[in-house]
Amino acid sequence: MIINQITFTRFLAAISIVIFHFGHSTFFYENNYINFIISHANIGVSYFFILSGFIMVIAYNNKSIKVFDYYKNRFARIYPMYIFALLLFLVISNNNSKTLILYHILGIQSWIPGFPLTLNMPGWSISVEIFFYSLFPLIFYFLKKYTFKTVSIAIITIWIISQLFTHFFIMNFYEGYPSKSHDFIFYFPIIHLNEFLIGNLSALFFLTKMKIKNYDILIILFVLLTIAIFKFTSLQLHNGLLAITFAPLIILISANTGYITKIFDNKILRYLGEVSYSLYILQYPVNVIMKKTFIYYNIPTNNMQFFSVFVLVLLAFSIISYELIEKNTRRLIKNFL
Repeated sequence: MIINQITFTRFLAAISIVIFHFGHSTFFYENNYINFIISHANIGVSYFFILSGFIMVIAYNNKSIKVFDYYKNRFARIYPMYIFALLLFLVISNNNSKTLILYHILGIQSWIPGFPLTLNMPGWSISVEIFFYSLFPLIFYFLKKYTFKTVSIAIITIWIISQLFTHFFIMNFYEGYPSKSHDFIFYFPIIHLNEFLIGNLSALFFLTKMKIKNYDILIILFVLLTIAIFKFTSLQLHNGLLAITFAPLIILISANTGYITKIFDNKILRYLGEVSYSLYILQYPVNVIMKKTFIYYNIPTNNMQFFSVFVLVLLAFSIISYELIEKNTRRLIKNFL
């Protein structure tokens, strides 16, 4: 099953994270009406994790997982661009730490406090995704073996325990950023497993319970609820708390037939969703290249003009990388293996 309208949401999450990282001297942070939204835009990674769990179940719903083919396809999907972005960063940064490079090549940097944001920083989430993909065949076995009710109770229980553990235990040891406690709370893969599992459960709910119809009003309401949470809560949102709005949004958008779906199903917007992984993983090295170039020519880099040019260059570079590297290496790996 292919759900075209959900693809564009990947781009919305990715570009929000780019603004969060690099838009500090721009309208987005300076405007008092929207800066509280952008200051929480790193939560887009949680959306990625939930959507990833959702898409995996949708993709394999009527299939049996052949282990070799499954890992081959997952490797082909994420690893080539991940390594390309890492190599690009190494070239422009002159970092030659063999330990760091090995951790990143193996995709284990998020498991070791002090290392998740080293080298190409957005790669920490790919380290987490690798963990999810490694577990998914086992998770999928249990999803198929037990009833929807049993699976729902198990996953919701895991989610509740994870939230209680985050807010009433480990946050007591939080020492701020940067610190090893920050790395553990924000980036440790097991902390985020609840989000992937909620995505799995959302897919089961969509496949077995949802009717395909117009959900435009409900989608808007959940978007407004998410914004309200950004505005009025001081809780740690990064470890799955926003599953309460993200999961319903993914389900509703996937089942929707209204105007939002007609807009999101536009070919150009779908294509932006397709290149969003390249855009996300390349944002840091492209920003470094852009800043070095502008500084060399004595052009300011702390304004809206620089950010606008950076986003356009990043998008163009992402499209080229998607067409020449991501698609071709995926095809080559699948054919070779």
